[in-house]
Amino acid sequence: MRSIWKGAITFGLVNVPVKLYSATEDHDVSLHQVHDADGGRIRYQRRCEICGKVVDYEHIDKAFDDGDRTVVLTADDLKSLPEERSREIDVLEFVPSDQLDPLMFDRSYFLEPDSASPKAYVLLRRTLEETDRTAIVHFSLRQKTRLAALRVRGDVLVLQTLLWDDEVREARFPVLDEKVRISGKELDMSGSLVESLGDDFDPSQFGDDYQEELRKLIDAKLEEGESLDTDATFGRAGDDEDGDGSGDGEVIDLMEALRQSVERSRSGAKKAPAKKPAAKKAPAKERAAEKEPAAKKAPAAKKPAAKKKPAAKKKPAAEKKAS
Repeated sequence: MRSIWKGAITFGLVNVPVKLYSATEDHDVSLHQVHDADGGRIRYQRRCEICGKVVDYEHIDKAFDDGDRTVVLTADDLKSLPEERSREIDVLEFVPSDQLDPLMFDRSYFLEPDSASPKAYVLLRRTLEETDRTAIVHFSLRQKTRLAALRVRGDVLVLQTLLWDDEVREARFPVLDEKVRISGKELDMSGSLVESLGDDFDPSQFGDDYQEELRKLIDAKLEEGESLDTDATFGRAGDDEDGDGSGDGEVIDLMEALRQSVERSRSGAKKAPAKKPAAKKAPAKERAAEKEPAAKKAPAAKKPAAKKKPAAKKKPAAEKKAS
């Protein structure tokens, strides 16, 4: 990992030098937009609406407009803000850990001690552990003032940025103001369902099925030769729209649904973990994204070979289309 920020935690007279690292990463497959007719890549250009020229990043400033007037803020303007120069994580208060609403959590970061001796770091960690408190801190990162929770995860201090109070919406649903009668029998049955599905949470038992299937689909297309020359068109990606098929929903009896759920759970039909053992690589002719019901499985129809375009003559670098 590469640190993205260096500074110090300060509380009272204690100063704890630290390095900041992103605690999470995105595992989604990166997709691009392409033209459905020829697979050519679609690019977004930073074009000035006055002169019509494509502008390099080094000549781009930020601005604010109120609808009538625009105020341009240069990089030097933003650097002049006092918060941007601050390299301190100031502890504002220590609060009971159970008072933090998870809805307020935004991004998570690991903190590594950045000094010859980690004693101050360990002292702060031990103090938070033994008092069961979380430190509410204030710091600046990437030109923004942040509020964050400083807490312990194992033997590491973790910084979790918090949304500001006015960034969390108020949930007001009139339907919930209506009185609903829940019988004791319904509550008991619901509790039985919870007990039958009770378990200790192990995140390693779950996986992202969508991304796994997407990778299989891409591999299958590559094996079948359904690809284009990247230099000429940058590849081909499907632009399928997600259809969740969700309707108004079928109204069913609550007690019957609970009873069936409990019975299925007791009969051993517990929730299967999303993480599955690595599947054997499907033959190239099998479509990874198209699965037929087992009872009605028909032999895979031979798919006509993808139309191959005549190999495009490589153009000199100077003639390649600028993105």
